[in-house]
Amino acid sequence: MRTRSSLAVLLALAGCAAPNPPRPEAAGVTAPLQWRTTLPAGAALDGDWWRRFGDPVLDTLVEQARTNNPDVAIAAARVQEARANERLARAQLFPSLDAGVGVTEARALNPLGVAAENTGVQPLFQAAYEVDLFGRIGNQVEAARQSTAATAAARDAALLSVTAATASGYITLRALDARRAVVEATITSRAEALRFAKSRADVGYTSQLELRQAEAEYRATTQILPQVQLAITRQENALSTLTGVTPRAIPRGRPLSALAPPGVPAGLPSDLLRRRPDIAQAEYSLAATDASLAAARAQFLPSLRLTGSAGLTLSTALADPVSIWSIGASILAPLFQGGRLTANVEGAAARRDQAAFTYQRTALTAFREVEDNLAAVDRLAAQRRELEAQRTATAEALRHATNRYRAGYATYLEQLDAQRTLLNVDLTLVQLRADQINSVIALYQAMGGGWSADQPAG
Repeated sequence: MRTRSSLAVLLALAGCAAPNPPRPEAAGVTAPLQWRTTLPAGAALDGDWWRRFGDPVLDTLVEQARTNNPDVAIAAARVQEARANERLARAQLFPSLDAGVGVTEARALNPLGVAAENTGVQPLFQAAYEVDLFGRIGNQVEAARQSTAATAAARDAALLSVTAATASGYITLRALDARRAVVEATITSRAEALRFAKSRADVGYTSQLELRQAEAEYRATTQILPQVQLAITRQENALSTLTGVTPRAIPRGRPLSALAPPGVPAGLPSDLLRRRPDIAQAEYSLAATDASLAAARAQFLPSLRLTGSAGLTLSTALADPVSIWSIGASILAPLFQGGRLTANVEGAAARRDQAAFTYQRTALTAFREVEDNLAAVDRLAAQRRELEAQRTATAEALRHATNRYRAGYATYLEQLDAQRTLLNVDLTLVQLRADQINSVIALYQAMGGGWSADQPAG
C-alpha cells in the first residue's frame, strides 16, 4: 500500500514539470538552391587542397603551422578539457562507493567505579546511487557530450583558419618578392634614363630641367624599394608566428607567376551546412543547450536516492565483533525554491535561443563568404584580362616615347609619363595575381576546406 502511495505521489509530482518553450522560428536557415555566381567546378574539395599549388615550401609551412601553431594547440587543449567534463557528467550515472575506518581510544569508569580503557575500530563501507527517474542526469550527460563535439569542431575550425592564413601569407610573401623584382627592374631602367639625360645635358643638347626630372624620378623609384623590403620582413615575421617559431627568414619556393591556383571546388549550397566546422560547432552548441534546458526542467521533478552502508565494530570491550549495516532510500521533491528553478529554466531557454540565432548567423555568414569569394574569383579574372591588355599597350607606349625622346622628337615628359604608368600597371598586376590566388584560398576555406560533419571528432 505504501509503495502504491509513493508511486502515486511521484506521478502527481511528474505532472508539475516546467513548460518546454519551443525554439524561435525566426532562427531557421534555408539553403539557396544554387550560388549566385556560377563557375565551372574543376576540383574536388580535399582536406589537403593546398598541395595542389605544387610548391614544397608552401606544403612544409602549412604542415608546420598545423602542428606548431599556438591557437591550434589551445583549441586542442580545450577539447581535452571538454572530454574531462563529459566524463565528470557521465560519472553521475554510476553509484559512489566509499570506505573508511574509524579508530577510538577511551578511558571511562564502569558501574563499579573501576577505571577501564578500551580501543575501538569501526571499518565502514558506504554506497550511494541516485536513480535518474526523469532523465535529468542523462540530459546533463548529453549536454556535455554535445559540448565536447562543439569544442572539437571549434578546434577543426581553428586548424582550417590557420591553414588558410598560412597559405595566404605565403602567397602574399611571394607577391612582395615579385613587387621587389619589378621595383628593382624599374630602378635599373630609371638609372639608364638618368645616365642618358646626364650625357645629353653635359654636351648641351638638353636643359638641366630634363636632367633634374630624370634624377627626381630615379629617386622616387628608389624610395619604393625600402618600403617593399620592410613589408617582406614583416610578412616573414607573420609567417614565422603562424608556424610557431620566432621571427626568421622564410625559404622560397615557386615564384608567384608559376603558382597556379587549384580549380573552383564543387559543391551545392545545401552541402555547405555539412562542410564547415564552424557551422557544426554552432549546431552542436545548440544541441547542448537543448539538453541543458531539459535537465533544468527535470529539476522540478522529484529525485530518488538510494544509500547503504555496512561495517564492523571491533572493540576491546566486546568479546566478538559486531556487524552493522543500513539500507535506505529518500525521495526529495521541490516545493518552494523562491523562483530559483523557474529562473533556471528561463535562463536555459534564453541560452538555447541565443545558440539558435548563433547558428543562423554562422550559416548566413558562411553563405555570404562563399558568394563573395565566388564573385571575387570571377571578377578578378576579368579584371586581370583587361589589366594585361593595358600592360601591353603601356609597354608599347613607353617604347615609342623613349624612341621619340632619344630621336629628339619629344620631350622627356612623354617618356616620364609612360614610365610612371608602366610601373603602376606592373605593381597592380602583381597585386592582382596575388588577389586571385588568395580569393581561391579564401573560397576553399569558406567551403570548409575538405572538412565533413561525418568525420569522427578526434
